[in-house]
Amino acid sequence: MAWALWFTGLPGSGKTALSKRTMNLLRRNGIRVKVLELDEIRRFVTPNPRYTDEERDIVYASLAYMAKLLTESGMNVIIDATANRRRYRDLARSIIPDFAEVFVRCPLELCMERERKRIAKFSPKGIYDRSAQPSATVPGVNVPYEEPLSPEIIIDSDRTDAFEGAEVVVKRLKEMFK
Repeated sequence: MAWALWFTGLPGSGKTALSKRTMNLLRRNGIRVKVLELDEIRRFVTPNPRYTDEERDIVYASLAYMAKLLTESGMNVIIDATANRRRYRDLARSIIPDFAEVFVRCPLELCMERERKRIAKFSPKGIYDRSAQPSATVPGVNVPYEEPLSPEIIIDSDRTDAFEGAEVVVKRLKEMFK
């Protein structure tokens, strides 16, 4: 059976850059891997997202189940998703035998700065700017972001670039899932 890694952290923490660099490094080492980027998948599951708790429950359960199916068919999976509640990541952990969390830790102020400058293919623009609107639900600002209690890997993206971080992830991954 294959493994799944969930890259979690605040919006703008560097999850996507780190997950893509990790994928590229793994592929160069002959390891098959598929990245499930929530912002891309959300376009199909909830094309007009409201980011409510109920909607997030559905989206994250769908994401965990997709990862489960892929690992059962022999495909290694990287999940690139904020998953602001631990229960979302815990669900994946409960249904995927070889599972690990990668906590991409970064101060909120730096995440906000990065998010304003980023050019992302799928993620919505102006996430933190929208946090000032009534009924906004931005993780870490308007709704809680629950950090992992015992992540298998922690990358401090304010001190480690995506290339160095990917090397750390791949090294640790090889130790965990031989």
